Amino acid sequence: MAGKSYDELLAEYRESIPEMDPEQVEETLGNEADVTIVDVRESDEYRAGHLPGAVQLSRGFLEMQAAKKLPDQDARIIAYCAGGVRSLFAANSLRVLGYTNITSMKGGFTRWKQNGHPVDVPETLSEQERERYARHLSIDEVGEAGQLLMKKAKVLCIGAGGLGSPAAFYLAAAGIGTLGIVDYDVVDLTNLQRQILHTDARVGDPKTDSAKDTLLALNPDIEIVTHNDRVHSTNVDELFEGYDIIVDGCDNFPTRYLVNDACCKHGIPNVHGSIYRFEGQATVFWPGKGPCYRCLFPEPPPPEMAPSCAEAGVLGVLPGVIGVLEAIEVIKIILGKGDLLTGRLLTYDALEARFRELKIQADPDCNYCGEGKEFPGYTDYAHFCGV
Repeated sequence: MAGKSYDELLAEYRESIPEMDPEQVEETLGNEADVTIVDVRESDEYRAGHLPGAVQLSRGFLEMQAAKKLPDQDARIIAYCAGGVRSLFAANSLRVLGYTNITSMKGGFTRWKQNGHPVDVPETLSEQERERYARHLSIDEVGEAGQLLMKKAKVLCIGAGGLGSPAAFYLAAAGIGTLGIVDYDVVDLTNLQRQILHTDARVGDPKTDSAKDTLLALNPDIEIVTHNDRVHSTNVDELFEGYDIIVDGCDNFPTRYLVNDACCKHGIPNVHGSIYRFEGQATVFWPGKGPCYRCLFPEPPPPEMAPSCAEAGVLGVLPGVIGVLEAIEVIKIILGKGDLLTGRLLTYDALEARFRELKIQADPDCNYCGEGKEFPGYTDYAHFCGV
């Protein structure tokens, strides 16, 4: 049995698949709410400009991705390509897959644009960025849209030490556009057992400078903003200004409470981590979405009850586990994906190789995050734990 030629197939599809010109498509979009526009061109064509709200489903991957991107087989679908031919073949493929209400746009995107209809030209990644983040772009939950969200994000890391090092390292690698680093200390030989941003050659250098050099060597396309200072009540508002998320990697209670209180005041998510010997914990304190640090620990312990950081010690690789968990939570917040650790305290015991999860309840009477409470101001607690 002889097969059909390209021209015969095209003629057959023109007879059997409804077509609309761009003016009819625009009128339909204005009058009907439940219409899905499907762009079957290649990704580079889509990035150069597309119909507003169009779902990109390139012809080459249509059969593989249709079920995920077009879950309702009875929905009203209008497909388009550059000139109106590929969309006919795509419409037929969708029809074979079981879609029941498909129309192709005559003249495609070329005629749509020539006739002066609205066009979206999205912000796009450079070719170098697309190569760097290729493994992200292949994940549906990230993709180019998610990578652009990370590129626009501004994250402030409190501390460039044990927790701040792995968190900042992976956030820089992931493509967070602006990373702020706050630290007042210099690199010490005792830091190098766990603080992977620094090197032996930088002993005596400010940690912020060392961190910046390491992170830009890893990813020169991001911006690193250094704040070579201690966090205190008179500068915390200025430090936090312009940042979307705070990563708490500090190692002392005064700073931990100050970070919490400032996040409550400004409504900024606080991705928290802490470590001690062989144990660590991570959570997300997000005002308005869950409890804050003071809901868990209303007041800091007295200085004599807090062991010295140097005396207590910490397993060198433990901060890597907790810091990476913090980085993951940051990325989930930016992408709006997944189940955050808000209201959940995730603990890790390295000796037992065991994670545990504890529920944290918001305190409705909390003076800092309680609904309707007036912000009580900052408190500079007595410094302890080697601070």
